[in-house]
This record gives sequence, C-alpha cells and structure tokens, in this order.
Amino acid sequence: MANFYNDNDSLKHYLNHPMMEKIVDLKERNFADADKYDYAPQNFEDAMDSYDRVLEIVGDICANVIAENAEDVDHEGPVVKNGHVEYASGTARNLDACRKAGLMGMSMPRRLGGLNFPITPYIMAADMVSRADAGFENLWGLQDCAETIYEFANEEQKMKYITRVCEGETMSMDLTEPDAGSDLQSVMLKASKKEDGSWVLNGVKRFITNGDSDIHLVLARSEEGSKDGRGLSMFIYDKRNGGVTVRRIENKMGIKGSPTCELVYKDAPAELVGSTRLGLIKYVMALMNGARLGIAAQSVGISEAAYREALGYAKERMQFGKAIIEFPAVAEILSVMKAKLDASRALLYACTRFVDMYKIYDDIAKERPLTLEEKKEQKYYSRLADAFTPLAKGMTSEYCNQNAYDCIQIHGGSGFMKDYACERIYRDARITSIYEGTTQLQVVAAIRHVTTGTYLNKIREFEAQEVSPANEAIKNTLVFMTQQYADAVQAVMGVEDTKYHDFMARRLVEMAGHIIMGYLLLEDAERNEEFHKSLVVYVKYGQAEVEKHASFIGNFRPEQISDYLY
Repeated sequence: MANFYNDNDSLKHYLNHPMMEKIVDLKERNFADADKYDYAPQNFEDAMDSYDRVLEIVGDICANVIAENAEDVDHEGPVVKNGHVEYASGTARNLDACRKAGLMGMSMPRRLGGLNFPITPYIMAADMVSRADAGFENLWGLQDCAETIYEFANEEQKMKYITRVCEGETMSMDLTEPDAGSDLQSVMLKASKKEDGSWVLNGVKRFITNGDSDIHLVLARSEEGSKDGRGLSMFIYDKRNGGVTVRRIENKMGIKGSPTCELVYKDAPAELVGSTRLGLIKYVMALMNGARLGIAAQSVGISEAAYREALGYAKERMQFGKAIIEFPAVAEILSVMKAKLDASRALLYACTRFVDMYKIYDDIAKERPLTLEEKKEQKYYSRLADAFTPLAKGMTSEYCNQNAYDCIQIHGGSGFMKDYACERIYRDARITSIYEGTTQLQVVAAIRHVTTGTYLNKIREFEAQEVSPANEAIKNTLVFMTQQYADAVQAVMGVEDTKYHDFMARRLVEMAGHIIMGYLLLEDAERNEEFHKSLVVYVKYGQAEVEKHASFIGNFRPEQISDYLY
C-alpha cells in the first residue's frame, strides 16, 4: 500500500537530525507530561517513535486519500451557497480523514488537546500533504494560525479556540483587502468598540485563503483616524457568531480546491487579541513568518510531486526504441530537479530546527526565567530563524516553479494535457512564489542578513566543520564561492546608493542561498551517502549561479544605475 512517508527516506533522515534530541528534550520539559497523559512520551526514544508513527499515518492518508482525491477536487472545486463555502466532496473527505486521525492542532500543547509536536515533524506532515494536493495543504496547514493564538491571546481565548482547532475546526488569516495586498499598512477594515467593551468588524477582505473557516484571525483598523500600521489590531472572529458572508470565490489558475474568498464583514462580533495597535507590527509579523515556513513546506512537497511525476514518465516513455531517461538531455534535467529538491528540503528543515529552538525558549520563558546560556541560545536561534525563513520561502518556491516547469518539459506535449497530473502541479506551483509575500518581498526581508553578516557568519560556521576526504574538494569549491560572495557584498555596499543596493539585493541573497544550501547538503552527505549525487550536482549548479551573479555585479557600473531603472 502506498505511503508518502515510508517511500521518502529524506524525511526520516531529517527527523533523525542530531539537533532533534535537544529540541525534543526542551519541548517536552524533560518529559514532564508523561505522568499526566497516557500518550505523552517517557523519553527521547519514545518521542521519536511517536513522531515516526504519526508521520506514517499522515503518509498513508496522503497517499491513499488526499492524492486519490486531488484530480476530482481540482475539477469540482468549492462553491458559494447562501453566502458560505461548500467544499468539493473530495476536500470534505480529506478533512474527515485528518480529523478522525487526530491530525489537527499537532503542535499545540496536550493541555489544549494537541500532540505537542515540535515544528519540524509538523512541517514534515505539511511537506507530505502538499505532495498529495497543494490546494488541500492550504486548508489543513492553516491550523498553524493557532500558534499565533497560543503566543499572544489570553488563557481564556486559548482554551476556547485552540481546543476547537485540535478537535478539527479550520482557520484562516484575514489580512489582505482590495486596496491592501502586500501593503498591509493600508488595511481599512474597521474595528469599532461598543459601549459594553466588545468589538465589531465592518468592511471587506479579499484573497482570503479558506475564507469561510470556523475561526478567523483578522487584521483590522481599531484606531480612529489612523492611516499606518500603528493603528491596526488583531482580532478573532468566530463563524458561529455570524456577521460575515462570502461574496465570491476567486476563479484561480491553480490550488482550486482551496477557496480563496472575498468576505463582507457587517457588524461581525470579534475578540481583541493581545493589545491594540500591535496587530501588524507584532502579531501579523509572527503569523506571516509561520505562514512563510508553511509555504516553503508546500513548495518542497510540490517539488517532490513534480520530480516523481517526471522520473516516472521518463522511465516509461519509449522513443526511438528506448526509455527517454536514457537520453542524456532528459537525464540532465532530472538530475538538476533532484538536486534542487534535495537542496530545498535541506534548507527547509534547517529553518524548522532554528524556529523550533527559539520558539521553545520563548515558551519556557513564560514559565521561568531563562539562564544566561539559554538567553544566548534563544537570541542566536531567533536571529537564524529570522534570516532563514525568507531565504527558505524565496528559494524553495522558485525551485518549486522551476521543477514544475521541467516536469512539463519532460512530458513534452502530453504534459500540456489535463490527462497528466503534471498539468495540475504546474498550475498549483505558480502561487508559491507570490502569496505570503512575493519572492521580491522575501529579498527585502533577507537582505539585512546579507548586510549585517548573519548569512556569512553562519557560512563560516559551516566552513569550520571538518569533512571526510571524499568531500574535501566540494568543500573547497564552497569556500571559493564564499569568497566571491563576500567580495560581491563588499563591492555593492561600498557604493553609497540605496537604489544600487536594492538593484543588486536579489543577486546577493541568492548567492548566500546557494552557498548555504550547498553546505547543508554537504552535512547531509556526511551523514548519508545517498545525498552525495545531489550534493555534487547542486554545488556545480550553485557555483555557476554564484559566478554569474558575481560577474554581473563586477561588470556593472553603479553610476549608470538610473539608466536601467524604469
């Protein structure tokens, strides 16, 4: 029987990363829940066995339910009836299977009904769900909105809403509006405080993923007369209370099973989360970072699906008396696809480990003061998570699109037909580099870690690690690439022109990404020789890309920057 966990040794490789022991010990508070809950682990080995078993269940559902429904869901799609969304029949079956298996609220504490999983195994589940059906991941994966409630809401709200998510209710984050897409400071949905201290919301939200969910996190303008981000607050809207209708579902290119809605709020009752005026500058930033990590997982899952579809077709399609995989031109495409996939997954799980560490320390700090060593570690991993999240979202989504493109190319004319899954995969992939912040916005978030040295410092840490003689030449290549990157950063920042800095930002971020992904694959190959082929291909690919960017920067005359701007 098919299983998307058992057929993918990469997931087990990252689940067993050396950092996981510390992550699990911290997450479980030295396994203090063992005496309170019969399903809580007794020790590290018990915890890992639990993750393994649950991920195997996820893999089974993904392969035999979600993936099986994907084509029908894509064709049927959701509809609006009486102001509310009715999911495609396959989507309803998917949700039912996930609820019955207890796969909602996976990362939430046990006292709230969750499994208390670290982010890393939860993201592995998202990786598999996305491979099965990227559109369904947008419904199932929005359970991570509960993280924001857990971090910033009061105890009463946590007990009221997170327990419902763990029981299987769905969530959405209602941020964007007709005139406020990436520019969330322009949000105008009005939050009004009534005489009894309660709040109501009025206005319109647009492009809301799973917009008719059970529980919504809503960004709204609470401060009368304000026009910037300082006038925005975060609210919880409960569908049970009424006041919100779905005006329409957008007719999208891809992820058709995921209803993207335009919502009308009319005196909709809502609860304030945390403090007023912090909605955008604090709460949404945390919410978006979680969402971006989710899109990185979605991108890796789609890349996995694209690679497997391409590989399977190349092995079966006969031309000129032999399978097309035997033609070097096709084999070359597949080898690069696999290298990009493996590099993407390496970056994704490096990022999840950093997020796990800093979030766990944040949570512990609510229970007791951190030691000086813990504060130091918390700061270190928080900075790495901040640096790696936009890098992961940007790089993995671009590779996702490239792999979907190459999957179609290997299928040739057949790939243009709806008879093959690659056509749907190609359409689904396109959104990953757009929503939750375009690739260009990820560059804006990442570039400060170029200029402040976060990426270079982490690269130097990688560089200081010893490698086996078999990988010494590859490491030397990465060292040379790092010098090219450092020289390029110095050259760009040596010019006192912010327009020039912005013009070159993407190239600098990508250079850092190629080197970091190369080192992560090198670490993987040191632990498991199965990664060696992808390591060699990716470093050669990355070397060419770094050289290309270095050459562009070196040959560009900064004083002529105005001639190239539109």
